Amino acid sequence: MTFEAPATAAEVAASVTEAANSRTPLSINGLASKARLGAPWNAARRLDLSALSGVTLYEPEELVLSALAATPIETIEALLAANGQELAFEPMSFGALYGTGPGSLGGCLMANLSGPRRIKAGAARDHVLGVKGVNGRGEAFKAGGTVVKNVTGYDLSRGLAGSFGTLAVLTELTFKVLPRAETAATLVLPGLSPKQAIEALCAAMGAPVDVSGAAHLPPFAARALGFPGSATLLRLEGFAPSVNERFERLAALLKPFAGAERLDAAASATLWRGIRDVAPLAEQPEKIIWKISVAPTAGPPLAATIAKVYQSEALFDWSGGLVWLAFEPDCGPDAGAELIRGAIAVHGGGHATLVRAPDDIRAAARVFHPQPPALKALSQRLKAEFDPFGILEPGRMQAEV
Repeated sequence: MTFEAPATAAEVAASVTEAANSRTPLSINGLASKARLGAPWNAARRLDLSALSGVTLYEPEELVLSALAATPIETIEALLAANGQELAFEPMSFGALYGTGPGSLGGCLMANLSGPRRIKAGAARDHVLGVKGVNGRGEAFKAGGTVVKNVTGYDLSRGLAGSFGTLAVLTELTFKVLPRAETAATLVLPGLSPKQAIEALCAAMGAPVDVSGAAHLPPFAARALGFPGSATLLRLEGFAPSVNERFERLAALLKPFAGAERLDAAASATLWRGIRDVAPLAEQPEKIIWKISVAPTAGPPLAATIAKVYQSEALFDWSGGLVWLAFEPDCGPDAGAELIRGAIAVHGGGHATLVRAPDDIRAAARVFHPQPPALKALSQRLKAEFDPFGILEPGRMQAEV
């Protein structure tokens, strides 16, 4: 494999142009923290963007930040924290799951990442304002800008979110940032079953208390994060008097489920970072891991259906709508894909992504959820428009594109 490390956007365009002219497939890496996410394949050339790092614009008073694509998320978060601000979508890190380093800003958008606060703030695509990049022809382009209302027609910046480098190589990104909460507290309900927990979480989400995190940890996950048994968790953020008042209201609302316990701001920050990065599952490196998105109330019955066939462990986030499943490595050549996707259909629909598995299993199984015909046709048209020669990460997401 040939490695290229362009240091400027112009050099990126030159590398892609050369690959397009020779019809040579490219693998694209920023900091390679998510290189194991997607179907494995051997590219003839790898485009290493790690030199494209650094903040190019930061205006705290305007709540806007621009940075080159391979800028580490940790660097950006530290800069924002020093100014009392944050990336509100709380991007998760795959470093623990994959044993890699920090992720990059470009990788964050390409994977459309978000953490527990997604239930309140949305995902990365909801916060991107503009991008600069290079399409599969080697043509440089710019989309969006540095203000929220800058788009008429198709929002290309958001459209590239979740494309995993199959449509374009991003070189610079602009995001809106938001003020950090003054403080936070976590309400803990101990000892609930998954079904009881999701009922409690959904009740909390329907109450006017502005929950910013809603998760359930079964005993195995709870113990990994410092609890003696299962723990159902609700995060409240804001000014201290508001957090205290909302906590009391929420504790009263959920009293029929269990007596509420409280974690302070420091303990909350550590806990939700562990939930964000799926730390309990990262401690079991041999396990195969799936990420499943369904309706919140479908989470527990879906996990129970799968557990009847394969020994598995589940962790619930997003009020039950995000299910992280860990399987033993002997769960079949497709890593349980047929069972999982069949169960999703039975329980109201959703999608599942194979997040961690050996290369041979990822090569045999569909890593990303199969697309319905209309969406598949749209994906193919977008691929043909952005990357007509099929050189950008071909087959990483879907074999047809």
